[in-house]
Amino acid sequence: MIFALKVLLAALVIAFASWLSGKKPELSGFIIALPIASIIAIAFSFLEHKNTENTVIFAKSILIGVPVSYLFFLPFFFAKNLNMNFWLIYLIGLTLLVIGYFVHKYIMSLI
Repeated sequence: MIFALKVLLAALVIAFASWLSGKKPELSGFIIALPIASIIAIAFSFLEHKNTENTVIFAKSILIGVPVSYLFFLPFFFAKNLNMNFWLIYLIGLTLLVIGYFVHKYIMSLI
């Protein structure tokens, strides 16, 4: 039951932002950029596992992961200059994200 509530809450946030993007894309982008998912996930993690140490590691991983995940958006930022179609830019972004995962994994091993 708790899992279903977590899924419902996350789905509602995403669905709302998606709906809002059609009317106010700048506001929707700002809402998605907020660490709402992280705030919810950190609280749910602690409530479910009652383990402060793991929750702190989880939060540190998010802190490192957020800037690394920006790699996905780099090709979109340069889309006009790259003059490529959407799917190629998207694929490059996903590739950079995979590289970012290994960067994240390395940084987390140092902490």
